[in-house]
Amino acid sequence: MTLQVTPNIAIDEDELSERFVRAPGPGGQNVNKVETAAQLRFDVRHSPSLPAGVRARLEKLAGSRVDSDGVLTIHAHRHRTRERNRADARERLAALIAKASHVPKPRRPTKPSRAAKARRVEEKKQRARTKRLRGSIRGDE
Repeated sequence: MTLQVTPNIAIDEDELSERFVRAPGPGGQNVNKVETAAQLRFDVRHSPSLPAGVRARLEKLAGSRVDSDGVLTIHAHRHRTRERNRADARERLAALIAKASHVPKPRRPTKPSRAAKARRVEEKKQRARTKRLRGSIRGDE
């Protein structure tokens, strides 16, 4: 079975490893004995399913969730059952990869127009006049 992220990107089940641990926070009678929180691990650096550009953007986007070996870890403990936490972790991984697959538009540096520069200078002059009028009046003291 595969995790279909985009039409071009599908993650094979063998690339994902799951572990279930005890969930933090308040709970009922089972909080200290049932392991419902899911830990989903995905090796970003060595994944054959990801193109190079997506891989680099994913590592940057995931930030501290990627360790020094390039393994992305997602902790899911929002729900009370294993199945829902497992599905939540997979959805979050798919959303993260989908976001990383979007190529950002390159920024073109622009300059302000001559009219914009003139408006800015005129506004500065007006502000200076206003402040000058607020000062004390010199003359007959």
